[in-house]
Amino acid sequence: MTFEIERKFLVISDAYKQEAHQKNYIKQGFLNSQKERVVRVRIKDDSGFLTIKGASNKSGTTRFEWEKEIPLQEAQNLLKLCEKGSIEKYRYLVKSNNHTYEIDDFLGDNKGLVVAEIELSEENELFEKPTWLGKEVTGIVKYYNSNLSKLPFCKW
Repeated sequence: MTFEIERKFLVISDAYKQEAHQKNYIKQGFLNSQKERVVRVRIKDDSGFLTIKGASNKSGTTRFEWEKEIPLQEAQNLLKLCEKGSIEKYRYLVKSNNHTYEIDDFLGDNKGLVVAEIELSEENELFEKPTWLGKEVTGIVKYYNSNLSKLPFCKW
């Protein structure tokens, strides 16, 4: 079993763009978006992925995650079966010491929302906080992509 431990923050400036070493376009939908489990189909540039995530722990930092790369055509076909609402975003990767921040700059109905995630090896691990990192939103479910697909940022 694989568990991911991550913390999530709002981003308060676009300074991260100059620090990014990679940028990808992502489109994703959800075959299932119940709080007990999320089944996600994602296309990242020209690659397809199927991901299953379990429920988060009490703090919202840790949950089961399983992901497999699938053929692009299969991912495109599965997106057609997804629940209503999808997510489109640019993801920027920024190295910070031993960590990498994933910064999602959302498009469409979520335009204007920019969220950074950092994966950790343990919940209380110390990490450097760049100047562009704002308020922590770890565990606040309205910031989960599966919820943003149903209730986008433009409707808050």
